Amino acid sequence: MVRNIVILTGAGISAESGVPTFRASDGLWCGHRVEEVATPEGFEANPALVQDFYNQRRRQLALVEPNAAHHALAKLAAEWQHGEVLVVTQNVDDLHDRAHALTGTADRVLHMHGELLKARQIETGQVSDWTGDMAPDGDVRPHIVWFGEMPLDMERIYEALAESHLFLSIGTSGNVYPAAGFVQEARRSGATTVELNLEPSLGHSLFNEKILGPATEVVPAYVERLLNGEIKII
Repeated sequence: MVRNIVILTGAGISAESGVPTFRASDGLWCGHRVEEVATPEGFEANPALVQDFYNQRRRQLALVEPNAAHHALAKLAAEWQHGEVLVVTQNVDDLHDRAHALTGTADRVLHMHGELLKARQIETGQVSDWTGDMAPDGDVRPHIVWFGEMPLDMERIYEALAESHLFLSIGTSGNVYPAAGFVQEARRSGATTVELNLEPSLGHSLFNEKILGPATEVVPAYVERLLNGEIKII
């Protein structure tokens, strides 16, 4: 019997690896207004500021490693034998990719908000790998979905949600759409919905089950229960 799993992850899963969350409680992104560093208009107005902001974020990735939660999801993708597993992340870091590469399941990860380690040609839109700094007067921009831009791979994501039997939301606040609406899409497909989070999200009432705690603790434990057959997916 097919039992497909769709997993949405947010900043909370990478925070335990030392990746700073962009949006602080005061609404600033690492000391900057969102409009300054995360919109096309901000980039047009001050490309040097925007490029420096993402250059710093890119350098930080070299200092962090995937944590137990990333590795647990990679293990689930490799060992789940009852259907498809798809990880949809709002994070632009490469921690899921590194963990999944170890289990040969890197193709199960979708970055709906783009990736820090990729660049996009401003004129052509062509995307390529990019690990170094970007110059403010160059012909590339970060391959990041800024506010006002369309998230990536939405058709594939909605198709997966429509065919899902279990939807997991991990480490996300539930206040950024369209990701915040994924739980409702999963519910429409009849999927069981489970939130694993440090604290309840804005949409916590839409989940059948809520498991609170650090991602590095609750995610590996939940994955083990799934793989051991202790959790029945209807």
